[in-house]
This record gives sequence, structure tokens and C-alpha cells, in this order.
Amino acid sequence: FVLFSLFCRDPDLTESYKMGLTKMLAEEVPIEIKPINPPDYYRHVPTEPVQRFWVRARGYIGDGNMKLHCCVAAYISDYSFLATALLPHMNYRVKFMASLDHSMWFHTPFRSDEWMLYECESPWSGDCRGLVQGRLWKQNGVLAVSCAQEGVFYVKPATSKSKL
Repeated sequence: FVLFSLFCRDPDLTESYKMGLTKMLAEEVPIEIKPINPPDYYRHVPTEPVQRFWVRARGYIGDGNMKLHCCVAAYISDYSFLATALLPHMNYRVKFMASLDHSMWFHTPFRSDEWMLYECESPWSGDCRGLVQGRLWKQNGVLAVSCAQEGVFYVKPATSKSKL
């Protein structure tokens, strides 16, 4: 959703495309997300490629359906994942971004309807590609899920156009 808001600010987008992205932003998502020290996307200041979120599914899922908990974790793991690789490159505007692969490892049973800490970090980005690694931690400090994703993106320098 962070990327949607970044795209909406792009002056090169048509109004109909901006309206579609705005509609997607307004829809309710099935997960609750509370960012910890979110980056300031509007100032275009490069930052360290690390993000942390408290996350959980909306509503009660219960103990009995571990497959559903894993599906929710997969949905959560894709949230703002590739955007983490772009944080050191905030002086560029994203024109295109897509996932090349996304892998997950489930280490121990967990409840996706309970708060978990989601850590995302990008050890490398460049040449229009980025690698991101993530971890979902249970409240008791046990690592529940690890994930990794490589993506490709096309960026353009974020030069301001003079209004004079």
C-alpha cells in the first residue's frame, strides 16, 4: 500500500490510473499493520533498507487451521517487501516493480491472528534489482517464518520540475 501511495504522487500517471490506485488504497485489507518508525516517503530522503511492522490477521482464526495461518503469513510477507529494497534509493521514482521470486520457510506453529513482529531488510539492491529478507517473530520471541524475495524495478530520478 505504501507503493500505491508512491505511484499516486507520480505526475506522469493518468487520472484514471490514479483513481484506480486510490480505490485500492481505500479497500479494507484482511490484516492489521502497525509500522514501527516508518520512513518519510514524501521527503525522498534515502534511508537504511530496514522496516519493522507489528502485524496480525483481522478477526479470529483459531488454533485448528495451520494452513490458513500459513496463507495469511504469505499475504503478510509480501506487504511492503520490495519497497524495503528501494529505501536507499528514495531520490528515484519507481516506474515499474515486479517480484521475480518469493520463498518462505515455516519453522514452528504460530497464530497469524495474534500480533507478530515482521522485520524486513534488504542486504543488496542495484542494477534494477533488489533482494529482501524477512522474518515473522511470535510474541514470545520465537522465529516462526523466514522469507526472501528478489524483485526487479525500473526507476527514474526524482527531479522536481520548476513551476516558474
